[in-house]
Amino acid sequence: MSTTIKKKPVETRENVVILFAGDSGDGIQLTGSQFTGTNALFGNDVSTFPNFPAEIRAPQGTLAGVSGYQLHFGSVEIFTPGDQCDVLVVMNAAALKANLGKVKPGGTIIANSDGFDKKNLRLAGYIDKADPLTDGSLANFHLHSVDVTKLTRTALEGTTLGMKEKDRCKNMFVLGFINWMYSRENALTEDFLRNKFGKKPELLDANMKALVAGYHYGDTSETFTTRFEVKAAPMPKGTYRAITGNQGTALGLIAGAQKAKLDLFYGSYPITPASDILHELSRHKNFGVVTFQAEDEIAAISSAIGASYGGAIGVTASSGPGIALKTEAMGLAFMLEIPLVIVNVQRGGPSTGLPTKTEQADLWQAVHGRNGEAPIPVIAASTPIDCFDMAFEAVQIALEHMTPVILLTDGYIANGSEPWRFPSAKDLPEIKPPVIASNADGDAKQSRPAAFDGSGAFLPYARDERGVRPWALPGQPGLQHRIGGIEKQDKTGSISYEPLNHELMVRLRGEKVARIADRYKPIRLDSGPDQGELLIVGWGSTYGAIRTAALQLQAEGQSVAHVHIRHMFPFNNGLGGVLKKYKKVLVPEMNSGQLRQMLRGEFLVDAQGLNKIQGMPFTGEEIRAGALKLLKS
Repeated sequence: MSTTIKKKPVETRENVVILFAGDSGDGIQLTGSQFTGTNALFGNDVSTFPNFPAEIRAPQGTLAGVSGYQLHFGSVEIFTPGDQCDVLVVMNAAALKANLGKVKPGGTIIANSDGFDKKNLRLAGYIDKADPLTDGSLANFHLHSVDVTKLTRTALEGTTLGMKEKDRCKNMFVLGFINWMYSRENALTEDFLRNKFGKKPELLDANMKALVAGYHYGDTSETFTTRFEVKAAPMPKGTYRAITGNQGTALGLIAGAQKAKLDLFYGSYPITPASDILHELSRHKNFGVVTFQAEDEIAAISSAIGASYGGAIGVTASSGPGIALKTEAMGLAFMLEIPLVIVNVQRGGPSTGLPTKTEQADLWQAVHGRNGEAPIPVIAASTPIDCFDMAFEAVQIALEHMTPVILLTDGYIANGSEPWRFPSAKDLPEIKPPVIASNADGDAKQSRPAAFDGSGAFLPYARDERGVRPWALPGQPGLQHRIGGIEKQDKTGSISYEPLNHELMVRLRGEKVARIADRYKPIRLDSGPDQGELLIVGWGSTYGAIRTAALQLQAEGQSVAHVHIRHMFPFNNGLGGVLKKYKKVLVPEMNSGQLRQMLRGEFLVDAQGLNKIQGMPFTGEEIRAGALKLLKS
């Protein structure tokens, strides 16, 4: 359907932050993701923050049921979804009340007036049902009250849909209007609707009509006299798509398996916010991906261990409570010394906690959360696109070092999205698992003589120069060996209760993991001077907010640098030297200070914490203020 544009004044903006909010049934997440895709396709840099209600079916019109989607897009490099929004689009009174504090002074509020009747005002908790759209309380903002519900119903007159189905098209009306407001076409959303409703012509027609009606409403309304334009960002040439962190994780796992020339087995149990990894992987069976939805978390990781024992790369994922249930099996995989990738998409805890909110409080669980001496390498992704790189590296470490690996992401980057330039397969390193390949005569020792004793007996726990044992797969002639969780004898793998052998094996396994740090690239600063007053140390999804704050502080003349850690255990060999070049160290974390304590214990530096445990990510201004406070202390 064509969208003819009338001539109205157009203002150019460098970047814009929009927050869509409404009931969880209003299609807010779809509206936001479609506008994100449109801007990414146009060439803007983009960062998003979907914010879901915790209750599956919270009462409509209540604060608990508000769903939000914040989008920051621009012609400049974007690092966060924005501290405050330029435009707030709300579908009801509860959405306004929950998000009004996030609007910049003088910002624009577009409100669906139908969502501000007496019932909605009462459910949102407005005193005496005072209507904020008419009582003057929003005088500091540019308020536009639009009866989206009525306009959508008018656009769908003559269709055979019932009133409830018509009202479900309100989000398409809003999206069409926002597309007009920011000089974007409807084409991408029209293609999406054709794919989604191709077999339901009435729904397709209704959503198309609502989309175009919203677009033309902006075009013809006298209320909106100005349109805006945000030009494309200067980004490296290549093919781009918008990608979420969970999608990036899934694709990174697939790429790693392909580079290792192995099948990928994914065993999981559904849990927020990790479930989308399963959904994405299940679409790629053509790449040798097998997905299995287990009956519980223990079965999920056990199935992945079995897949790795059989010669695939086994992967499982969960969030904090599910990771707790997988802990015993992680110790088993560590004792077996077989490859396994465990993804923890962190969320607010403990227990059920805040299941749809973000947190970074599982670092200690990842590093220390097993019985006995069982060190497992832990790495962390910092952005949605970094999830691809770190998932690939997790597969690489697991296979080449014969160990379980924990990859930490969190709900913020798992559900957030940004433009991702497709990497070239030739630019990804090969992954070489230490598999012993039997020859046609069944004489395996010719391919790996170090794994056999003088009589030709296989030594399953003989180690190479990195401390890595060979990977013998079931059914290979001459490579039979014991497997299980009881302590092994050095080299032979026989069961052993001998005290000195146990200490030796504990040390050998620990040294193998410690040597993984030798493969890391030299640590580098993200920005700032290589020595000075303050070093801000971050990990995980705090990256964008810290980078924004650090660059601003540097522009203000402050001696501030930023380093972001991706290898949480073992640490990069150069980290200690970097920390000692600064007078003060600040560690912002969405927990009570877990990395801070690890840095203090490992490097004896007086690291100070900046901690936020609210289920919400840091803003750049929060970190800037915390850094200035420490600089002045």
